[in-house]
Amino acid sequence: MIDVPLSVLDLAPVARGATSGEALRHTTELARRTEELGYHRFWVAEHHNMPAIASSAPAVLLAHLAANTSTIRLGSGGVMLPNHAPLVVAEQFGTLDALHPGRIDLGIGRAPGTDQVTALALRRTMEGLSAEGFPRELADLMNYFSGAEPGPITATPGRGQSPTVWLLGSSGFSAQLAGLLGLPFSFAHHFSAQNTLPALALYRQSFRPSRWLEQPYAMVAVNVVCAETDERAEWLAGPSSLSFLKLRSGRPEPLASPEEAAAYPYDELERDFVRQRREGQAMGSPETVGRQLGELLERTGADELMLTTMVYDVADRVRSFELVAEQVAGGLRRNG
Repeated sequence: MIDVPLSVLDLAPVARGATSGEALRHTTELARRTEELGYHRFWVAEHHNMPAIASSAPAVLLAHLAANTSTIRLGSGGVMLPNHAPLVVAEQFGTLDALHPGRIDLGIGRAPGTDQVTALALRRTMEGLSAEGFPRELADLMNYFSGAEPGPITATPGRGQSPTVWLLGSSGFSAQLAGLLGLPFSFAHHFSAQNTLPALALYRQSFRPSRWLEQPYAMVAVNVVCAETDERAEWLAGPSSLSFLKLRSGRPEPLASPEEAAAYPYDELERDFVRQRREGQAMGSPETVGRQLGELLERTGADELMLTTMVYDVADRVRSFELVAEQVAGGLRRNG
């Protein structure tokens, strides 16, 4: 039985033939349902220039989700700091925290979450787009909230607000920085499974207690597709695998249907890519998913798991989270 908190990462997937508005309404529906089921937090991820993902403006989407839920924690998984001026992020998440105190997480990433041309269009300058500038910009952002180093600019809302700041990562850089700063850390196991254990070890080794945390707190994000049978889950997972393949080959497109994904003529290299992509993830019946998530917890020692489910139909997406909550976690409300 899974006994750590379970949370949700959603990308507002856009199915072929659907609109962004429909995708965002489905994300709202999922947020409401996962709150009812007892999931701990619901995060949305910033991506740009990707036809299959509608969560390009996390702060705007989170404001809508907060108005349509009441208890679940909401956050960014993440805001990609190179794309934004730290002051803007402080004001946006300061506003969210002022409106919904105690419910807002600010997950920060150092990658642009898109291609370099789009990143340049967002930032309008090459300055700030390199990894070297990330620690300085993160320090600026944190200072806008704390006011620890008073300056000529006061973020309003921002100063005095307290969204919980997380660092996100898929390698060792953010893991080590999160440890040194004493921040909670979320690792992107769902697309960088080979780096999970080294990054978590580095985070824990470098951790220094802070005013935010006395001891390390690590969350692991994992792809999950849960259905009544292993075969059904395999069928539902097809569109996500094809979408990631298309993205990595420079041909992003909306999420295909399971029928379209099953009919796609994979060559051997593409099949190897999909197999590698699925390693370490959780896909199958509740029994299979429970075993896979249990093994992941045993390997990582994660304090929390964040599940992301990219399937074509919202009903299947909701059902996957229901099965995990009810049959894998034994009822999240009871787990408290």
